[in-house]
Formats: sequence, C-alpha cells, structure tokens
Amino acid sequence: MSIAPADFIAGLAKGLAVLESFDTERQRLNATLAAQRAGLTRAAARRHLLTLAHLGYLETDGHYFWLAPKVLRLSGCYLASARLPRLVQPVLNRLAAQARESFSVTVLDDDAVVVVARSVAPSADPGDGDGASLGQPGPRAVSRALSRWMAHGLHLGARLPAHATSTGRVLLAALPRAALTEWLARRTAGTGHLPRLTPYTVTEPAALRRILQQVRRDDHCICSEEHELGVHAVAVPLRDMGGRTVAALNAVLSQRRLHEGAVARELLPLLQEAARELRPLL
Repeated sequence: MSIAPADFIAGLAKGLAVLESFDTERQRLNATLAAQRAGLTRAAARRHLLTLAHLGYLETDGHYFWLAPKVLRLSGCYLASARLPRLVQPVLNRLAAQARESFSVTVLDDDAVVVVARSVAPSADPGDGDGASLGQPGPRAVSRALSRWMAHGLHLGARLPAHATSTGRVLLAALPRAALTEWLARRTAGTGHLPRLTPYTVTEPAALRRILQQVRRDDHCICSEEHELGVHAVAVPLRDMGGRTVAALNAVLSQRRLHEGAVARELLPLLQEAARELRPLL
C-alpha cells in the first residue's frame, strides 16, 4: 500500500525497523548493532531501543536489548482476529491426526513466508502396533517421532526464506511475472544470487525461475533439504473462489517417508483435498 508523504510517520517506521532487527540470528542487540540492522544512526537507534524498553517491548541489562513477552501482543492480536488462521486451523488439526505429520499454512511477507497456522501430529503409541517390546517404541513410532522432531523448529510467526521452502515456492510461483522479477532483483542485489542455507539450496535466479515454472505446471512443490538438512516438505496453493493464491499449505515429512512414496500416495492427495475444501471459505 502506498500513502502520501504527509501521511507517513517516519518515527514509527524507524521504531518498527528497530523492533524487526531482532531475529534468530541476533537475539540481543546493542545500539551499534541495531543501527546497522535498521539502517539508522547509532544515536537514533539508541533512542528507539530505550523507548521500546520503556514501553515494555524490550528488556535490557543497560547495554544489550532483547525482545520482551509484550511483543506477543502484536502477533497474538493478529492470530486472534485474522480470518485465515481461524478458517484453516480445524482442517490442519484434522490432517495432522489423520496423517500423523505436521502441517502448516504460510503467507508471503517480502522475502520470507510466515507461518500463520500450524498443527503437529499427535504422539504415537509407544508400541505403535509393530512388534515393539514393552516400553520401547517400534520402528514406525521412531520414524514418526523423528518427523515431528524435524518440524520442531517451526512455530506460529516463524519466518522462513521463500526461495528455499516448499510454501515459499508455491507463493512465488503465483506472483505476476513483473512482481517476481522485482522480488528476485531485490533479493539478489549486490550478490547476483540467492542466500545459500544448505549445500542443496538453489541460489541461481535462473534456476529458481525454472523450478517455479514447474511448480506452476504441477500445482504443487516438493522441497528437500534446501532450508534445513533433513527436512522435506510438500506444499500446495490455497486459492479463493476468484483463483487468487492467498496462502500455501504444506506437510513436513521424514526422509524415510519421502523415500517410501508417502507424498504421491498419501500427503499430496490430502493437501489437494484440503485446498478444495477451503477454497469456498477463503
């Protein structure tokens, strides 16, 4: 959304930039680091840090600052009031119980996808009916536990790189050509390539374009170990009745399940049926 310059509050924008400079790479920032990350002078960053601490959004030891629980009010208000998470959550819960995998819904936010709804598979029975000895999990239970462990890093509000995730590629594939070109140019500025996260991450813009073309043709995406080693996922678009892609739905599975053909046999049909079910509601 664009607004008139007279309506733009620069101070608010700078304060939010400082707040957004905290992430998993840097949980604690001083004024110098915050200034570098938010594109401000050190003096301006210091004032914003002190103000945010005074308002209760940051905590400090007098030198370093870190996020306080109060910041959850912002995300909590979104999750409580936004329509999309409320609509998809019952479907995610059902899918997780049925397939015993973890399912998420994400939306595109600049260079990342944001998890707005998620459901984790229920704990497996220790015996799992596969001949396990008393008190010891059987092979299927171990496999399912491993799958859940691999998805543990995902949580509501998590930001994941769009170019290296299944849902990110589904959402990027839905962008108009001009918007995708602009996104790639912005993301590769200064380096000519996309960030490498694992040895398997596709970093060449031309190669990503080819992948996105295939995603458009297939209407789904499988992404393996490009964001995190050992993590495999399959995603489909969630569209409204006008055909606009508003979000992406994915399932995370273990390498064993991937090699057993669980995507084509089980998960992809479940995801596609869920997308059809949700379409009239979006």
